Amino acid sequence: MTAAAPDADLSDRLAVVTGVCGRLGPVWTDALLAAGAAVVGLDRAGAPDARLREVLEVHGDKAFRFHTADVTDRAGLERVLGACSRPPDVLVNNAGVDSPPSAAARGWEFRDVPVELSGTVLDVNALGTLLACQVFGSAMAARGGGSIVNIGSLYAGLAPDQRLYAHLPLDPPFLKPPAYGMSKAAVGALTRYLAALWGGAGVRVNTLSPGGVLGDQDAEFVAKFSDRVPLRRMAVAADLRGPLLFLASPQSGYVTGTELLVDGGYGCW
Repeated sequence: MTAAAPDADLSDRLAVVTGVCGRLGPVWTDALLAAGAAVVGLDRAGAPDARLREVLEVHGDKAFRFHTADVTDRAGLERVLGACSRPPDVLVNNAGVDSPPSAAARGWEFRDVPVELSGTVLDVNALGTLLACQVFGSAMAARGGGSIVNIGSLYAGLAPDQRLYAHLPLDPPFLKPPAYGMSKAAVGALTRYLAALWGGAGVRVNTLSPGGVLGDQDAEFVAKFSDRVPLRRMAVAADLRGPLLFLASPQSGYVTGTELLVDGGYGCW
């Protein structure tokens, strides 16, 4: 008889979440706190935003600490690590820059996408993930274990379908920043690199790549995107919590160097 599979209980574990005030930061924080982990959240914002405060109202803030830090500033990340009671057991690299489609967004022709915009996206999404892994991940490897979950995107492997944005009244039309997919592909490459580098130290490194997540998109975009998904809807927070806990917990103890797509089947056709 085989032993029961370990569950997703993260009691007595310490997790670090970067970009904790971002769109998905509160989702990851909610899942980790619910599983019993203590969470250190960091963001450039000076304090937790409204969505994160709602999560803390549910769980209480005794197991949560917030630090102001920029993932592109290594010294700031070192300060957060120094303030932790020990190296984290879980690192969720969530900090990122995206440009959601909306009628209020700025349109670009491809040749005119500003260098500054591309540089910011690459710096935060790719370099920021690298620096966080250098600081927190190296401490995890030195201690001898842990799980790193890098937040990717379906656009790391697929091109955005520009037809989804054609209804937006923008001239030039809305254009998903090309650096976004580039940056998330780089995150996947870093995942594989570190999985190979730190496997012997007991650190698992994986990418969790959500598909389209329902937010404040307009109804026509939601309908068009959902029609493109085999499950015929966009993701919601409940769809993401389980995959995160799977990768963060002993449930995935023999899983490293891979990408878990949570996209409703978007990429299968």
